Amino acid sequence: MSTIGKLIGYAAILAVALFGAFGIGNAVGPVGPTAGAEEQHGEGHDMAAEGEDAGHGGDHAAASGLALDSGGYRLGQVNAPARVGVEGEIAFTVFDQAGEAVTDFEVSHEQELHLVVVRADGSHFEHVHPERDENGEWTLPWTPDAAGTYRVYADIVPAETGESLTLSSTLQIAGEFEPVSFDETVTTVNVDGYEVSLDGELTAGEGSPATITVTRDGQPVTELEPYMGAFGHLTGLRQGDLAYLHVHPHGEEPQPGDEGGPGIEFEITAPTEGRYLLYLDFKVDGQVHTAGFVVDAQAGTGHDNEEGAEHDHDE
Repeated sequence: MSTIGKLIGYAAILAVALFGAFGIGNAVGPVGPTAGAEEQHGEGHDMAAEGEDAGHGGDHAAASGLALDSGGYRLGQVNAPARVGVEGEIAFTVFDQAGEAVTDFEVSHEQELHLVVVRADGSHFEHVHPERDENGEWTLPWTPDAAGTYRVYADIVPAETGESLTLSSTLQIAGEFEPVSFDETVTTVNVDGYEVSLDGELTAGEGSPATITVTRDGQPVTELEPYMGAFGHLTGLRQGDLAYLHVHPHGEEPQPGDEGGPGIEFEITAPTEGRYLLYLDFKVDGQVHTAGFVVDAQAGTGHDNEEGAEHDHDE
């Protein structure tokens, strides 16, 4: 088999591994933030940086999404089916410092809450939005189809503070467990007939430009539709601890009826050197597709970005 054939084959396996579980997505449809809120890095928007003043530390590139509480808010117990194939729902409540359920949130990127669910090995990624009742409980249908430990991220903007926060917890799903390994970098994948390629190199602690291009049958796709106010939504997770990044495309927020592509430009800030899993959501002909990449962030010039090094990150 040719080198190109091997790469395409590997990319297809990666896509299946990364996105093998879409129980939530099929039920309510995946969601993603837009470029309409306050922006960092020029035109880009990094959710990891948003929480700096809300408990994530002063370091611009500090890792986020690794704690139950942040900025005076806490993610309550997350309930979900405990075994593969059991129909049920994910349910949780956000509490304030007084222990009261929070019911007043700002709409950010067209939703009050964005939920990401991903297995600890980085596979079975889902980005969705639940519904909230008058008592502050968020719920959505979910039937797990793969065993393992899952991390759950809730992106919120409490109306009282107006600050974006990422709260996180874990779920344990019983059943036969088959871990997935991402031992090689992957920057081109085929998903639903589209070839999606990432061009750019990540440098730890710095805003790194990257362009993701969508083609089909060798032709550029210029019919990308606005999806949650943008032409593409990118989520990044650090392999190992699943530290959470949220990055937005450059450019003006598209209006209904606008079309974009084939390229979507991003700026990504990786908190440390190491391997990252990136997940792109894009929409064509009313259908949302998700492509997964595996990339490495290199150490920044002139300083050591390894965690535990002798330098002050104010973490």
